[in-house]
Amino acid sequence: MILSTIHHIAIIVSDYDKSKDFYVNKLGFEVIRENYRPEKEDWKLDLKIDSNTELEIFAPKNPPKRPSYPEACGLRHLAFKVEEIEAAVQQLKELEIECEPIRTDEFTNKKMTFFFDPDGLPLELHE
Repeated sequence: MILSTIHHIAIIVSDYDKSKDFYVNKLGFEVIRENYRPEKEDWKLDLKIDSNTELEIFAPKNPPKRPSYPEACGLRHLAFKVEEIEAAVQQLKELEIECEPIRTDEFTNKKMTFFFDPDGLPLELHE
């Protein structure tokens, strides 16, 4: 089996409208599909990250909270590549999205930082 690229990443959110605003209006991802699924009583939003990768957002009624501290098994964070981290951090700041201080990844020697989505999912910027 040859795996060539990631097709999509799926996350569960607690507030559909807040998360849609964050990922579409603030981070700028393009809506591909938006569907309410009455049989599951949830929303499913497919967003375009780049030409190969999608972000699937599921918004069920009353999802359990995400275990973050201490971290649990499963998805730890999403990391996005940026060309100039300082400019990306400034853009987020202008959108009232706070980032952790920029630091250098000890293994790649590239600049990186974290910020969080409305549910506390860690999102990384990596140069």
